[in-house]
Amino acid sequence: MTTSPSPAARPRAGSLARRPDVAVLVVILTVDGARVKVLLVRRSAEPFKDSWSLPGGLLMDSESLDEAAARKLDDETGVTDVFLEQLYTFSDLDGRGSVAVAYFALVDSQQAHLARRREWPPAWFGVDELPPLAFANETVIDYALRRLRAKLDYSNVAYSLLPPDFTLSQLQHVYEAILGRPLDKRNFRKRILSLAIIEPTGGLASEGRHRPARLYRFRERRPVVF
Repeated sequence: MTTSPSPAARPRAGSLARRPDVAVLVVILTVDGARVKVLLVRRSAEPFKDSWSLPGGLLMDSESLDEAAARKLDDETGVTDVFLEQLYTFSDLDGRGSVAVAYFALVDSQQAHLARRREWPPAWFGVDELPPLAFANETVIDYALRRLRAKLDYSNVAYSLLPPDFTLSQLQHVYEAILGRPLDKRNFRKRILSLAIIEPTGGLASEGRHRPARLYRFRERRPVVF
């Protein structure tokens, strides 16, 4: 037997359910030398005016979460064909019970073209030297870093942080920057080559006074799990 909802449970005539506000944040990471950096924007409005925060904004009508994240990534860096993945859904980052769906993206800083604007300007910061952040964004960045470090063990995610052709030394430097520790050169190369996620290009690159190093490329410049 079915029962009708009580009068108190029924929506009032002519009323519409309000779509809750959902924010989308993007943790955009790069490796610059031996450091992992994150892209932040300086806020030009309250709350937290003049503080730094992750790029983001409210989800637009008829826009999917993935579309919103890709839009923000493009707005800030001018790149789209890079690794971008949903990270986590956070609540109450602003202390008022809001919902924020976070994504994280990996970009080669040499390929990124940061937006040039007087308001809400973007800038790279080392993840080990972050300024005071709005909306507890340091929590989101820490979560993204932990996810990235874990993904190095089972995916080719580093492809998005390197140019199309690279040396094994360059690849190792990226891994070391992300993990925050040095890696044994012989063991690293043995493992990477055994995974068959990269292949030689046939080209060579000069590395200082050392003999030219072989150039490699990722077999797939898209996420692959091994």
